[in-house]
Amino acid sequence: MKILRINMSDLTYREEEVPADKLLLGGRALTSRIIKEEVPATCHPLGPNNKLVLSNGVLTASMASSAERTSLGGKSPLTGGIKESNAGGTAGLKMGRLGLRAIIFEGIRDDFYTVYIDKDGVRFEKADDLLGKRVSESAQLIYEKYGKNVGLYMIGVSGERKMNTAAMANADKDGSPTRFCGRGGLGAVAGAKGIKAIVFNDEGVEKNRPKNPDVYKEALKQYSLSLRENPGTGKLFPELGTAAMVRSTNKLGALPTRNFSTGSFEHYKSISGETLREIILERGGEGTPTHNCMPGCAIRCSNIYPDKDGKAVTSPIEYENIGLLGSNLGIGDMDQIVELNRLCNELAVDTIETGAAIGVAMEAGLLEFGDFEGARQLLLDLEADKPMGRIIGGGAELVGKIYGVRKVPVVKGQAMPAYDPRSIKGLGVTFATSPQGADHTAGQTVRAQVDHHSPEGQVKISQKSQVVNTIYDNLGLCYFAAGAVGPNLDMLARLITGYIGVEVTADDIKNMAKQTLKDEHEFNRMAGFTKAHDRLPEHFYEEENPASGTVFDVDQEEMEAIGVEGNHAG
Repeated sequence: MKILRINMSDLTYREEEVPADKLLLGGRALTSRIIKEEVPATCHPLGPNNKLVLSNGVLTASMASSAERTSLGGKSPLTGGIKESNAGGTAGLKMGRLGLRAIIFEGIRDDFYTVYIDKDGVRFEKADDLLGKRVSESAQLIYEKYGKNVGLYMIGVSGERKMNTAAMANADKDGSPTRFCGRGGLGAVAGAKGIKAIVFNDEGVEKNRPKNPDVYKEALKQYSLSLRENPGTGKLFPELGTAAMVRSTNKLGALPTRNFSTGSFEHYKSISGETLREIILERGGEGTPTHNCMPGCAIRCSNIYPDKDGKAVTSPIEYENIGLLGSNLGIGDMDQIVELNRLCNELAVDTIETGAAIGVAMEAGLLEFGDFEGARQLLLDLEADKPMGRIIGGGAELVGKIYGVRKVPVVKGQAMPAYDPRSIKGLGVTFATSPQGADHTAGQTVRAQVDHHSPEGQVKISQKSQVVNTIYDNLGLCYFAAGAVGPNLDMLARLITGYIGVEVTADDIKNMAKQTLKDEHEFNRMAGFTKAHDRLPEHFYEEENPASGTVFDVDQEEMEAIGVEGNHAG
């Protein structure tokens, strides 16, 4: 395995071998390690001293189910701290087949290039023909030029303009560029470096093979069986996807509604996973309620949403998108939510941050809650580079500051995902204490068998969840596999051992995750973060969520212990 360093300032590159004792460094572990060691913590995120790191997980390109995720890391222009965002799709598979564990992008420039990588090396080609276009159109031009089987990462107009909400798109197994490294504005970092697209062509490269086939085959058999037999990964996710969460979070009083003013939406049934599935099946055509973004994924939690004529609109419709672009905006029509989702995809903006930003604009009275056309126009203003679009593209915190809004659902500058922290308090702890900013994928606690309304025990649950989530980010595995794997990390250790040919234990996997979190907290401290940043917005402590009758009341001193040296339970 190799690490590829690309200097965008002078369009040069060089390769470095990954030492055998570093083969367990992958995904988030590797992006965060490189950022901590090589990026000055106080640098400007869009300046020449920041780096953008694309890293495959340890198991990415192994063809194990749900293992094709790739991490994108850097200093975030949204939070000012360390950031990692990961996504599934096909680019990681192509990258891995080319023998690359990671790509480190350095330098900045004012013009834009496509970085083309194949078995013969790297080419830099001007990307003027891709600029200013929607993501689907740019992707089609890439396929016409380089072939339909290439893998790709690309930014949209938001990244070209270096907006805080800018994401990086990756294509699914069908070539649709609708899988995103969405959080933290890392698409803006790519834009600052002049990266419009990264194209991987693995033609002529042999398929990856495990170093110890017997060990790998036996572990893969056990892992695959676990995925099939688990009720979540074997039935619930394939049938309803992540949208299955709508009913359960609404019941808990945690479904964000009208800028997180309450946690229950009167139209929740019309935007539920069950309704989503019914619509897709009824319309048929190109739609499907069960779809895998990665080749060979057994979970198949994705979907393709069709219009009334059966023609595909966009993919996928996730719980977070329904929550932030739907109930959070007071919108209860699935077609309207899907249209907002489609526009976010075409502009390559983070749906969570953008939905929260529009929600704050509604709180400010710029438009009414439930105003779909008004919300749609804000996205079109973003595309047209109008002032109001620029403001929305700056994220929820910026909208709040400009319009004097007090109730802004952000931590460390990043908007909360679709869970009210007063009702799922373990996630409130994660939102407050994660070095990533408010992020459910940093430490998901919603499935923990606890009283989510009680403050008791929530810190320990979040601590453990933050370690577990980091494990899956490091390995390139979809977190949904965690429900099937459970505490059996030995199974994953054998899978890794068989694949990379180096003996790995469950403790090695766990310790790598803990070290990753230490690296991230250390970077943030050097960047100027203090305990004062490990808090939710004030109103969540003081104003009751009417749907749950609770405020956020987890002990602050107990929360502040997270991030202290050696204090990550696992």
